[in-house]
Amino acid sequence: MDFRFDQEAEDFRQEVRKFIEQELPPDWTGTGLLQEAKDGPEWEFSRGMLRKLGQKGWHSLSWPKEYGGQDSVTKQFILSDEMYYAELPGVDLQGALMCAPTLIEYGTEQQRKEHLTKIAAGEAVWCQGFSEPGAGSDLAAVATRAVEKDGDFILDGQKVWSTGAHRADWTFVLARTNPEAPKNKGISFFLVDLKSPGITVRYLPNIVGTYCEIFLDGVRVPKENMVGKINEGWKVTGAVLGYERSGIHRIAAARRNLTRLIEFARETKRNGKPLFQDPLVRCRLTNLIVESEAVRLLAHRIVWMQSTGQSVDHQASMSRVAGAEFQQHVAEAAMQLLNQYGPLEEDCHQAPLKGFFLRQYLYAMASTVGAGTAEVQRNIIALRGLGLPRG
Repeated sequence: MDFRFDQEAEDFRQEVRKFIEQELPPDWTGTGLLQEAKDGPEWEFSRGMLRKLGQKGWHSLSWPKEYGGQDSVTKQFILSDEMYYAELPGVDLQGALMCAPTLIEYGTEQQRKEHLTKIAAGEAVWCQGFSEPGAGSDLAAVATRAVEKDGDFILDGQKVWSTGAHRADWTFVLARTNPEAPKNKGISFFLVDLKSPGITVRYLPNIVGTYCEIFLDGVRVPKENMVGKINEGWKVTGAVLGYERSGIHRIAAARRNLTRLIEFARETKRNGKPLFQDPLVRCRLTNLIVESEAVRLLAHRIVWMQSTGQSVDHQASMSRVAGAEFQQHVAEAAMQLLNQYGPLEEDCHQAPLKGFFLRQYLYAMASTVGAGTAEVQRNIIALRGLGLPRG
């Protein structure tokens, strides 16, 4: 199998790299994930990049041409790969890569007309309203209710771990419309304006810094905002998650972190010699390089399958798990190489790499099934209990 892209795709890669070179600040230390940018200057810069990518028409690269796209999953893959590796925010994961293709597949013409243009221009920020306190890995257990009344739906419930909800304009929400049906049969999928009366978004203070919970108290949602058929929202949800899982973002970000870690091992001395000369360190980093190539090839295979019109349901899930585990393996290796300095925060003057890997460690752990953010935070607090400085 030839894993090379054609000349048109490689020309586009060079265009993206030139854009990154022009736009990336020399002292940038923020995340490449738009929704996970910190409040303040980091968010303002990220929001501006969202609009710049919209002006270049890059949010809709993979969309069908009849909806203003270029019908090129390959270019979308290249854009995400380069942007996330460079940690330049602007790729719209929630809006352009998850919500928009779902509307193209399951939405009405009215929904597409209302939302696709704004998403393509980078004018609207979206977040996800799926998880609940009692419905995390068992997502079909959602308890948020949607009751039809006077031609609309009234939503009541609570969502949690909604990244960036405190800055978002819209959210896509799962709600139970038939409590008597089997749990994955009585769910519907709604587009909800976060400015609607009855919505309260509360920021959740945590080390990662961008999680929120959303409270819905008698929120009136127009019937026209339901995506797909009533009680068939689980099918729509599968499409949304499939689009997310097929992305390269986690893998590209972890590859960049691995590059950073290799540079650290070359430049840092312990016992009078560079860490990179330690055979155990070299073996650990070599294994991570091999793993990075393996998970990247998984992602390449998905792009090829998508470009030939094939279904990627289980392949996308495989790539999602492999990418999350690779991300976690890189972060764990970093925390071990940084030794007692690993748990130091970004504002600590003693933190190597400006404390960058603590944040990456938390992201990586929280992104893997079974490793919740709260558990990771407890581990960090325990480490700090040993007397390590905070800054």
